[in-house]
Amino acid sequence: MERVGSSGVSKWDIRNKIWDYMEANNLADFPRPVHHRIPNFKARKTLLVPTPRLRAGLFNRIVPPPGATKETLRKCATSQGVRDYSVPVGLDAKVHVDLVVVGSVAVSEKGWRIGKGEGFADMEYAMMASMGAVGQKTTVITAVHDCQVVDIPEELLDDHDLTVDYILTPTRIIKTECKRPKPWGIMWHKISQETLKKIPVLKILHGREKLEGKDVLLKDEPPDTSTMGKTPRGANENFPEGSRPQAEASLAQPRREGEALSDERGHLGAPATVYVGNISSGTRVSDLKEALKIHHVTPSRLSWRGAQHQAFLSYSDPSKAEEAITALQGLSLQGRPLRVEWARNQQGKMALRPR
Repeated sequence: MERVGSSGVSKWDIRNKIWDYMEANNLADFPRPVHHRIPNFKARKTLLVPTPRLRAGLFNRIVPPPGATKETLRKCATSQGVRDYSVPVGLDAKVHVDLVVVGSVAVSEKGWRIGKGEGFADMEYAMMASMGAVGQKTTVITAVHDCQVVDIPEELLDDHDLTVDYILTPTRIIKTECKRPKPWGIMWHKISQETLKKIPVLKILHGREKLEGKDVLLKDEPPDTSTMGKTPRGANENFPEGSRPQAEASLAQPRREGEALSDERGHLGAPATVYVGNISSGTRVSDLKEALKIHHVTPSRLSWRGAQHQAFLSYSDPSKAEEAITALQGLSLQGRPLRVEWARNQQGKMALRPR
């Protein structure tokens, strides 16, 4: 006799409720009807695959023919199937990606991944981030053999490297609990002009982000001298009179990380300079300015170096600089924790300053 719960519901009541609902809403696949069966439900998910080597775009959407056989569906998963059964997805398409499956040569249980060395997977994800298709909460998985799960030293990772959330092997499912931020967008300062020419979709994104006012200087591209000495748009907003930050004259000259700056007119750095590092490539100077305003941090000068993922806050009063360092500890922009400390050439001097 079927057991009935305290609410008067039996297992058969629950079974019939599910079967009836799936039939009424056409949620089940063959065989039908689903009553007295384990249902084969329709996932209703769209499969997007990257265009090989990004030659003709970013995504292709797989569209199997009606009544496709298992053999045809297997073919859809091959490069030939992508050519025969897919349609391109443009950059303007409103795409939201729920899950990213990425290949790996090696991966660690911490979620750190090594690809085949050409950087296409990292670039594909960064381009998806740039067009808003993925974010920090998008799940990334990789499927590998057990022998490919190894220890990877963290110092081998770069800020453009994609991490994974789950690792699937023949014997295990590993949840990595990785806290390292995923790429927020294209890191243009690591891309050459030659690469840009080879990948048309990347060139389109480059042009769009340039029009948006983002820092898109390529690694082998000379700086635009016509903008030297000028304050970038929006750089002086939200600061009190008399303490407006000025942009550094050249935004592309390389500096050692954490080194205090002097501008191109010969002025020495301020008596106290604060270094702000680990800024993501998708962050704008306006984002940093807004964060400073919220934390009541008002430097006398802001030197923005987005291409080098850093900025410098200058103060005439060292005590105000010290207050800024304290106020900004633990600050994150776009989910990425910032590094805030004395500029390198002042660290020893400020440590010895009387308190």
